[in-house]
Amino acid sequence: MRAWPRPRKENDMNPRPHSRNDDDMLPEYDFSNAVRGKYYERYRQGTNVVLLDPDVAEVFPNATAVNDALRALVAVADAKASRRRAGTGRPNKALQPTSRSRRKGKKLAKSKAARG
Repeated sequence: MRAWPRPRKENDMNPRPHSRNDDDMLPEYDFSNAVRGKYYERYRQGTNVVLLDPDVAEVFPNATAVNDALRALVAVADAKASRRRAGTGRPNKALQPTSRSRRKGKKLAKSKAARG
């Protein structure tokens, strides 16, 4: 049994991971004036970054324009949803008789009349 680790081969099928301290911290990194948790609160609040397709981005000059358009869209959708909940707006056409059901009723009446 060997007391030292065997040297790694280039084509080793079970490569061992490099230790984390190999190249993580370079001498140029200076954290002497660092503040722990400086952006913690901002991170906790969260962010929602959205990438717009180029054709959509051409329409909006800046983030404010995108937000204004989305707020207007949300307001329209909310108004439409509240109208549906309140029962105002267009009637529910699914509850009204269709022309097909009217035709069935006429055919049924004719067939009963034919039977006598």
